[in-house]
Amino acid sequence: MKRLIKNAIIVNEGLQKAGSIVIADDRIAEITASITPHGTYDETVDATGCFVFPGIIDSHVHFREPGLTHKADMESESRAAAYGGVTSFFDMPNTQPQTTTPEALEEKFALAAAKSHVNYSFFFGATNENASLFPRLDTHRIPGIKLFMGSSTGNMLVDRRETLEQIFATAPLPIMAHCEDTGIINQNMARVKAEFGSDPAVGFHPVIRSEEACYESTRLAVELARRHHARLHIAHLTTARELELIDARSADITAEATIAHLMFTDRDYARLGTLIKCNPAIKRPSDREALRKALTDGRIATIGTDHAPHLLSEKQGGCARAASGMPMIQFSLVAMLELADQGVLTLERIAELMCHNPARLFSVNERGFIRQGMKADLTIVKPHAPWTVTEECIQSRCKWSPMTGHTFDWQVTHTFCNGHPVYAEGRFDENSRGEAISFR
Repeated sequence: MKRLIKNAIIVNEGLQKAGSIVIADDRIAEITASITPHGTYDETVDATGCFVFPGIIDSHVHFREPGLTHKADMESESRAAAYGGVTSFFDMPNTQPQTTTPEALEEKFALAAAKSHVNYSFFFGATNENASLFPRLDTHRIPGIKLFMGSSTGNMLVDRRETLEQIFATAPLPIMAHCEDTGIINQNMARVKAEFGSDPAVGFHPVIRSEEACYESTRLAVELARRHHARLHIAHLTTARELELIDARSADITAEATIAHLMFTDRDYARLGTLIKCNPAIKRPSDREALRKALTDGRIATIGTDHAPHLLSEKQGGCARAASGMPMIQFSLVAMLELADQGVLTLERIAELMCHNPARLFSVNERGFIRQGMKADLTIVKPHAPWTVTEECIQSRCKWSPMTGHTFDWQVTHTFCNGHPVYAEGRFDENSRGEAISFR
């Protein structure tokens, strides 16, 4: 099968260039400055006025399978990914069973091979007992080790100092750490409950999961990584203070920002309530502004979604009762493009944060760039094409989003995964299947 994407603006490796892309089967066969290259093609996509990015790599999702499929599963959430221009995802280990044994990891790969519409891989979860399993891991199949240094959904907290030392000393892959100090969180929760009752209003969430809780845990992770010369990627950074711990010149200690923390502030709890309750908590406008600035100065290396669906019934209550997490993968790219329109960052930087850097940091093979011979994972977006998020358009199984009612000015028109148009101008190929990602 030979396909042509013609007359596009190609956003790749720091440049915007007018041209066309030829796809042969699952590979990028040619990138040319010609608006319409000579040749015979089985299919032609006219991308006039549109931008082509490498397929988006979301290195932080919770697709809930196995064990939590009443909320979501690999089919529904990979469909949402395709609608949003995401061609590859790395799923987190806090499922049921947890992905903390080689056997559980193999079960996830089998499920994804049967159900995922886009490319996939899975983090192996660290626990207080399983560091001895690290030598059994195939480092060419998975991106890294997920470490919960603070309690979150799934009760995978690693809180023994000797275990943390062992994990940082022996991890054969990058460690992706959720950093919140559980002791500080528990003290804050007890104090707020004593004053405001057993389920305080959600506006107290950033008071309970505070700046101090984030900073102290992130400081410890950085300290351990430096001591043991480990490769550390800090998940969902939320505060300006934590950014002080990140050196943009370091390739060994890097950080992620998520869409929720770039889009919202604690002022939005009054409007959206528990729909934006997530861990770590969304914090002050000054923290959001610091994160946005760090998108362009190198301290933030990747953008993830921490896509975490729950039933709407599970989001009822306050700080203690409502579940933390939100579905965002379908809207991540258009949200970042909105920030570009606001002057926060450039389209070229979006490609760095959402495509190139995830591929570099996790050593992804043959994806993340628009280069001849690489896998044809490509996303086409159209500017000045306003649309409003409605419940009907949400592909995640839970059928809600904090973005409902929001109007975006950019549209994803096509998502090519391994050369195949899994999503094209509103049409979705239910029979498409992604591939297991490989790593160098």
